[in-house]
Amino acid sequence: MQSGYQYVLTEPVGIGFEPDFCPDLSPPEMLELGVFGGKYMTDCVDEFPDEWFEKARLSPSKCDPSYNYFGVLASQSLAVWREKGWIFADDPRGWFQWYCRYYMGRRGPDDARQIRRWKAMTRHLAQIKKNCPEKAMDCRKRQRQALLQWGYDTRKV
Repeated sequence: MQSGYQYVLTEPVGIGFEPDFCPDLSPPEMLELGVFGGKYMTDCVDEFPDEWFEKARLSPSKCDPSYNYFGVLASQSLAVWREKGWIFADDPRGWFQWYCRYYMGRRGPDDARQIRRWKAMTRHLAQIKKNCPEKAMDCRKRQRQALLQWGYDTRKV
């Protein structure tokens, strides 16, 4: 956990979400499939349950797209996220850190913004549905990986 940051869990793990926030995948499912080049959560594993990391695809050294489910890099650097104002002090790693903590039961002032950002990703889902044959996993791999990193499971599309 980041130095000096504490939070209160007010909801049970994995439930009590806002009604219009319903990711297809939980954080441990995302980690098992392969997200963020396997490097995203390696410095804060003690904050979350050990079982989240038992099957996680984590890179031992650096971000490596081969650890991603679709084998491609589909995210920008943390520096870019900071420049765009997507990073808030409570969750310095961005949306996925927010989602992990939300999933654990934390609720806070950034929830509405993060849920709006999550909903905005449906534009990529629409592009996959419009341009790809059904369940064609090799079609639009970067968009599919990006959606996976937001909790959308395009293996069903």
